[in-house]
Amino acid sequence: MRTPTRIPPQTATAPALAAAADPAGDPGAASRPPDARGVRSYVVRAGRITPAQQRALEQLWPRYGVDFAGEPLDLPALFGRRAPCTLEIGFGNGDNLLTRAAAEPDRDFLGVEVHRPGVGHLLLGAAGAQLSNLRVIVHDAVPLVQQLPAGALEEVQVLFPDPWPKKRHHKRRLLQSSFIVLLARALRPAGRLHIVTDWQPYAEQIAADLAACELLLIATQLPQLAASSRLATRFERRGTRLGHGIHEFLYLRRP
Repeated sequence: MRTPTRIPPQTATAPALAAAADPAGDPGAASRPPDARGVRSYVVRAGRITPAQQRALEQLWPRYGVDFAGEPLDLPALFGRRAPCTLEIGFGNGDNLLTRAAAEPDRDFLGVEVHRPGVGHLLLGAAGAQLSNLRVIVHDAVPLVQQLPAGALEEVQVLFPDPWPKKRHHKRRLLQSSFIVLLARALRPAGRLHIVTDWQPYAEQIAADLAACELLLIATQLPQLAASSRLATRFERRGTRLGHGIHEFLYLRRP
């Protein structure tokens, strides 16, 4: 099993990272496992990137970034040790991931995101804190999870995924029943799947799909466990300002 190669400094530029985030622009995408739904759950939106974030993408990617090549991920080889690993999908600007990685040095953290300014922001923070237990992948989360060995993760966090509120866009929602099964298979026994959303209709769909997954069982200590394992995100603060309820799910992988 080969460790995924790192993007060298001279190629960790906008075109390289855009290709990683957009399989349609990646020549190697045809040989990779297809999205189980055939659609992507995200849109790569243009965003203002600061000079510091751009430098981080170019200079810090070899240290923290992983070039996902559509092959199985060997997490112990990736981090240089065997330790419990948390995967955060869609980490935004990375504040939650950065805070947890700094506070839990005995745990490894793998973040997946396609928004380049957010990735640059996280890389700057990771370097400033001199973290060694954090790695970042810029790619669609679905084929990444498909390539994780069964039982590779102790925890998965998906905090405020895009709700795609229009009915015609529901097929783009990341958290569908098929993907929840993939996440459950990637968890070790008693591993945690932690999901938060502020969109009521999405929460109802997630609740039904979680309950239907035979690999998972609901955690009985949700408030204590959930509150201690995440930072409030800007999406949560925005949802609270708009009067949205916060719907939090914590499930465990069955033994």
